[in-house]
Amino acid sequence: MTRIAIIGGHGKVALELSRILAEEGLDVTSFVRNPDHGAEVVATGATPVVLDIEHSTTADIAEALRNHDAVVWSAGAGGGSPDRTYAVDRDAAIRSMDAAAEAGVGRYIMVSYFGAGPDHGVPADNGFFAYAEAKAAADEYLRGTGLAWTILGPGALTDGPGNGLIDVDPADDSGNRETARANVALVAAAVLGLPSTAGRTIEFRDGELPIAAALEPVR
Repeated sequence: MTRIAIIGGHGKVALELSRILAEEGLDVTSFVRNPDHGAEVVATGATPVVLDIEHSTTADIAEALRNHDAVVWSAGAGGGSPDRTYAVDRDAAIRSMDAAAEAGVGRYIMVSYFGAGPDHGVPADNGFFAYAEAKAAADEYLRGTGLAWTILGPGALTDGPGNGLIDVDPADDSGNRETARANVALVAAAVLGLPSTAGRTIEFRDGELPIAAALEPVR
């Protein structure tokens, strides 16, 4: 893969991912909603393209994704209005999956969160509920597509250093799920180069194993 598209290119994870991929010599297109964010994207080595994913049609997104080898969804409404959360984190995400298929972009990486799914357990009166519902729907839709998908489920995001050490699918119930955004970016970059991660949902947190070893499939 040489051409990677990142949707939600101004987010902290996306900016770090752009920098990593550009340093690897890949051609990175970062889609941003606000043209004022272009300079920050350029500084990572990526090419910014303005695309309002919330209001773009499937055809619009497909046209933007053409000639790319993979797409990484790292966008989000950022909380606030439940209506906008559903519009971005569910509806626009699903349109991007259909668009990737239409554009012939077979590889799709979804940045989700640790514990996402229909059994997320978030009460309906909790402010996180709309996001949990939206991500559950988007992730499930992705699993039903013909794309070579990987869903990443990092724990609670921090701005800690990215040391490249993680635990995948931790079984203990310590409740410690902190995950540096820089490590999320490193994991996303790694799975783009690992076809064996297609069809997997990978939940992880900061931990003890180097990423390459942690991502090896369980035998």
